[in-house]
Amino acid sequence: MRKPSIVSLWSRALPLILAATLALWASAAAADPVGTVTGLPLPRYASLKTDRVNLREGPSKDHAIKWVYQRAGLPVEITAEFDIWRKVRDSEGVEGWVLHSLLSGRRTALVGVGKKGAAYKIHAQPRGGADVAATLQSGVIANVYSCDGAWCLIGGDGYKGYIEQVALWGVYPNEKIP
Repeated sequence: MRKPSIVSLWSRALPLILAATLALWASAAAADPVGTVTGLPLPRYASLKTDRVNLREGPSKDHAIKWVYQRAGLPVEITAEFDIWRKVRDSEGVEGWVLHSLLSGRRTALVGVGKKGAAYKIHAQPRGGADVAATLQSGVIANVYSCDGAWCLIGGDGYKGYIEQVALWGVYPNEKIP
């Protein structure tokens, strides 16, 4: 009986090795991604700490400024991390890089994004028939205190109450915030 050659063994083993590698890669890709710097989930929402935040084309001060945000508390979505920089996307889909120190983990949301001039009822209880506690115009920034997947408890200067979660940009659909 003849011994199999090394080439013959590799030709049989290579497809198995490739299949195992692809299976591992697919399972890793299916897992929720996390930031390489913080280990926190990606994407995730945060808010701007100050009323002057430079959005840059790349992750360094050598990159050009694309935009200057002038609304403290504005929610942004963090989509990537690099060293002390975070890639963010705003409610209009504009993306760029900001220093991590200019971001806060405080959850805020924009009411009625894309519905200019619309009014939204804030209820005293998390249901549509509840008493109206306030009415907000689209574009208002609200603090997000909690969400149950359908309703969020929000508040700001002079108001606090519940709004349907789908009316907010700054929380994911069905996201629960304790």
